Formats: sequence, structure tokens, C-alpha cells
Amino acid sequence: MNQQFPMEREEKRKALLAAVESVREIVASRADEAEEKGTLPQATVDALIASGLFTLKLPTVLGGAEADPMTQIEVIEALSAIDPSAAWCTLNGATSVSLMAAFLDDKAISEIFKGGHIPTTANVAMPTGHAVPVEGGYCLSGKWAFASGIRHAQWVTAGVQVVRSSDTPPELRMMAVPVDAVQIHDNWQVAGLEGTGSCDVSLTEHFIPEEFTWDTLHAKPQRGGPLYRLGLPGFVANEHAAFALGVGRCALDTIIGLANSKRRNYALSPSTLEMRPTFQRAVGECDLRLRAARALVMDIFAEAWDTLCANQIPSPRSHAEMRSVAVFTTEVAVDVVTQAFRYGGGKAVYRTQCLQRCLRDINVAAQHLIVSDIAYETHGQFALNLPDADPMR
Repeated sequence: MNQQFPMEREEKRKALLAAVESVREIVASRADEAEEKGTLPQATVDALIASGLFTLKLPTVLGGAEADPMTQIEVIEALSAIDPSAAWCTLNGATSVSLMAAFLDDKAISEIFKGGHIPTTANVAMPTGHAVPVEGGYCLSGKWAFASGIRHAQWVTAGVQVVRSSDTPPELRMMAVPVDAVQIHDNWQVAGLEGTGSCDVSLTEHFIPEEFTWDTLHAKPQRGGPLYRLGLPGFVANEHAAFALGVGRCALDTIIGLANSKRRNYALSPSTLEMRPTFQRAVGECDLRLRAARALVMDIFAEAWDTLCANQIPSPRSHAEMRSVAVFTTEVAVDVVTQAFRYGGGKAVYRTQCLQRCLRDINVAAQHLIVSDIAYETHGQFALNLPDADPMR
């Protein structure tokens, strides 16, 4: 299989950021169409596939970039500043395909990646499916919400509870299912991230072979390097921080770009927005808050990466930090975007202005469980050295 991205970290980073630039025009130009359709247009999907961005987290042995967490942050941040919906589908698809690639056994891999084909995927991690063990696998039924990118996916990975006996708690497993087998419910009529097509999906008594499943919490990676030993929630928390940083920076840059011509007063005054001290202060504070949040995100994930590269596993406390910094960054971005939108005035409310999209999309993204403020409680429990703290609450 041909290797698309360089192996050396800095060269890989440059190549992935160049890939983002290669899709900029088509992703930006189709953002309105994505919202109208409630899913990414095929042209956008094709561009993302051709760029290799869906392979951001895929093991190199299967043709992926296998980028470290900090590089992932930069790439998702850059794409989120262009179109949040396209970035959201990319981070979701990149995670889903990488999990299959890392944890499924060779028999499943040979079918899913047949002939070197890298499939498009979606992920619904919440274990709202229920499976009963049967000969050779499981009988699966369930309904899952928020299957981002399902309209262009070929496979979906789903969280499942497996009940083996009445005397033991359910076992949490992930299962890989062909999208042709699921029912897609057309219910993605929402306030933001409209272009992600994050519809509900369901299955009824569908057989899943054992080899197309893995233990959510205890499986060992079958291929790939230290990235796949990171575990949850750290493996996905960086994506949410990166998304927030990108949307926040887009909104701030947009209002700065408007400030030299925009007037926010009734008087016939030559004073523009950029001349107002209150706006100048807001810009300065917002810029520093975004930069500070970004630096903290990079620091925490770099520490976790160093731990992995030293052949150790990040501690539960480290995972609590990775998740809570994603919450913190999301909250900073919500505030920055809200301020930018307010300073945008009446023009900001029109669909032709990206400030309204940033406002809607960041607030919907902030509803995700990974960035729930419960993460702060867990972080505090570890800081207080309280027993039974769990970063996966």
C-alpha cells in the first residue's frame, strides 16, 4: 500500500496542513450547500478523501497519516476555521476509521480495507445498542443519535452493551457495521452544524460477527504505534479542543476584518468599530484567551504523548486533564464567538455572513458529552486526590 504522508513528524505536519489548504476553496464554497442539504455535498467529500484528511488518525500500515495528537489539533483547527461542518465530519470520520483499523482483527480488516481501499466512516460511540451473544458473534439491536457524516459513510462504528448473564454488568463493545445495513432517520433539523448530517441510525436483530467487534475499554491495538494506546477520553478530546480553537479564531479574524469599515452608532460619525476602545480591549482579550487556551491544550497533549512514547500509559488524571482542557477551550471559544457576533451587528445575522454560522456551530458543538462541564468535577476530584474519580463519567 502506498504511503501518502511523510513519516518524519515535521514533514508530515506540513503535508497535512497543505492538504487542508488544498481543499480550502471547495470546502468554503460548498458550506452553504451543506447546510441546505443537511449533509456535506459529494464534491466536498470527494475533496476530503482525495486530500487524505480522513486518514489523519489512521495507522500508517493501512495508508494513513497516524499523526500525533498535537498535529491532529493543528489540522482540525485549520479546517474548522474554513467550515465547521466539514471539520466535524472529518474528525468524526478520522476517529472512526482509525479505531477500526487499530482494534479489529485481520479478518475484518481484510474485508473493510479490501484491496487497499480506505472506507469513509461514521462513529456513534454512546452504547445505546444492545447485543446478545450468539454463535459466531452477536445479535444487535439499537438506535444511536448523532451519526455525523453518515450520509457519505460506508461503515459506522457503534457503541454497544453486551449482556452475557444476569449476574454480571453489561460489557461495553464497539461494533463495525456496513452503513447499508442500518436505517438512517432523517431527523437532522437543528440549530447548528447543519452540514454534518448527524442523523440517528438504528438496527434490529442484525448479526455482527465477533471479529467485527472489540472491547471498548480493554482491547489492545492490533496495529499502529503509540497513538492507539492513548485510550479514552484522551483519544477524542483533542479533536473537540481543536474544533473550538478553529471556530473561535475564524470569528475573531472575521470581526477584525470588518472593523475598519463597520460603524456601530447612529450618528454620522467617521468613527469605525476598530477605533472604539471597548472593541480594541475585546480583541486584545479574546486573542490572548484563545492563544492561552491553545498553549494549554498543546502542553497537556504533548505531555500525554511523551508518556506514550516512553512506552507508558497516561494516567486517569492525565485523561481528566485532556478532557477538561477541551471543555475549557470550548467555553473560551463560545465566549469569543459570541462577542464577535455581537460586534458584527445587524449584518452578522444574515446567512451570507460566517459569524452567524460560527455562533450556531460552536454552541451546538458545546452540547457534546465530551465537553460537558462534568469534566471539571472529575478534574477537581483528581486535584483533591479523592477516590473513585473517573474521567469517563
